[in-house]
Amino acid sequence: METRRALLVDAFATEPLAGNVAGVVPDASGLSEEQMRAIARELGASETAFVRASDSADRRLRFFSPQQEVDLCGHATVAAHAHLHETGAIDPGEHSVETNVGDLDIEIEAGGTAWMTQRHPQVERVDVDYDRLASALGIDPASLRDVGADAPTAVASTGLPFLIVPVNFLENLGSADPDLRAVEAFADEYDAAGVYAFTFDALDAESTLHARAFAPSVGVEEDPATGTAAGACGAYLREIGAFDEFPEEMRFEQGHFLGRPSEIRVRVAGEVRIGGRAVTSLDGRLAVPPEEEDGIVEA
Repeated sequence: METRRALLVDAFATEPLAGNVAGVVPDASGLSEEQMRAIARELGASETAFVRASDSADRRLRFFSPQQEVDLCGHATVAAHAHLHETGAIDPGEHSVETNVGDLDIEIEAGGTAWMTQRHPQVERVDVDYDRLASALGIDPASLRDVGADAPTAVASTGLPFLIVPVNFLENLGSADPDLRAVEAFADEYDAAGVYAFTFDALDAESTLHARAFAPSVGVEEDPATGTAAGACGAYLREIGAFDEFPEEMRFEQGHFLGRPSEIRVRVAGEVRIGGRAVTSLDGRLAVPPEEEDGIVEA
């Protein structure tokens, strides 16, 4: 039976078993959609990146959650490029990657940090029922109303839309106990992939904000690091004029309440870019069944 190299790579982290784990298949040439879905299910990460040849960019990435194909995934993009750099398959410098939302620019720094340029941002402020939203998130409605006048709820996208929800204090964000069905319904109502709730009340003095992301509609109850949402949130902060002097670079915390702390670097001067390190935690091979078989992948 054919085998393929498959890895688990922890993105937006500097040590293993932190950040957000992504599956990475460095050579996915010839694999069918059915086989890629099966591999993603077996690896069990929120998303797995499959590296393929491209006619329009240096390489193509396709992303699969255990349930379905995903058009764009920031942490899996960072994980895949950080791994390719670590193994010497690509050099530091400028690269391009084809995705389902178009071709994107990638920069690899000599130290291994991978920067991903996201699509032109779209930010739309939306009126929400704070009581209903708070009930979905399992949070005090006052923690949303308290900041709503200066930081309104919005749908923001740099390739994948998220409902951006500001919260007043970390204590309230940390104690959130979401009703995942209600969160999914709320996100679907606004054509968003999930809800990205954040507070400027961060754990680390060097951090710009602390975030939690819930995306049950794509099979992710809570994400420890969400690159697409971080980029969208950065664009949102610029849109609402969140700072008197907008910082050249922001640092977003995430994942601490899951025991997988992460740090996402965000730049929105001109283009929206997200960056981070990644560490390989598992490296092995998977047996890939022929297409006509039942799609089960054996370790």
